[in-house]
Amino acid sequence: MTITIEERVQLLQRGLAGLGREVEATRTAQAGLADRAGLEQLAEEVRKLAEQVAALPDLLTPEPDQVPPVESWLAGLPDTFTPSEVLTDLTQWLQTVYLQYADGAAGLPECWLWHPEVIEELVWLMQAWRASYLGRPSIRSAADWHDRMRPGVVRRITDYAGKCSLDHHQTDQASGRPDVPTATATVAIAAWWEGPHDRPAPVPTDEQIAAADAAFHRRTRTRGGQS
Repeated sequence: MTITIEERVQLLQRGLAGLGREVEATRTAQAGLADRAGLEQLAEEVRKLAEQVAALPDLLTPEPDQVPPVESWLAGLPDTFTPSEVLTDLTQWLQTVYLQYADGAAGLPECWLWHPEVIEELVWLMQAWRASYLGRPSIRSAADWHDRMRPGVVRRITDYAGKCSLDHHQTDQASGRPDVPTATATVAIAAWWEGPHDRPAPVPTDEQIAAADAAFHRRTRTRGGQS
């Protein structure tokens, strides 16, 4: 059975109330002690109270399955989300919150949906906002969202795609995610790193140099289309 945070708070409140009653009962029993049996009873009551106090903090600890999964557009969404659901949710949040700030509205390019890195930034910012205002509301976390998180995302989105437009995405471009540069050298570099460091590093192959040149020209064309 899953216990929500609200139910845990209620349990904690009831536990504290019960603890108060137990303390009062213990004081009464202590005042009327007259024999060893009374002392043993008091010791047992104190032991029970100690166990209750030790268990109270656990009432506010979420169960593992209660921790909401973090959504990441780049790394892959959890099974509980679909791209359509995330984008619909994000679009509504942008309208309600993000675009209410002048710099956010001015800096969000019209082609933001064509930029996975921009979606990633907005998705985590939305989750941070909800954690600050709806999860466990906190003035400190809300202030951090306004002072540090939101301006940082606005600045990075401008860096990523501030000069881009829908027209740029109508031109022919390489599809899919970019390749890791010179990934074919991974095995050789790893073997060199694991061995004696007095040896020179592996020399790049002709194929790796050609691939690096091609990637450079693609980046140059992309920057030219965004400027």
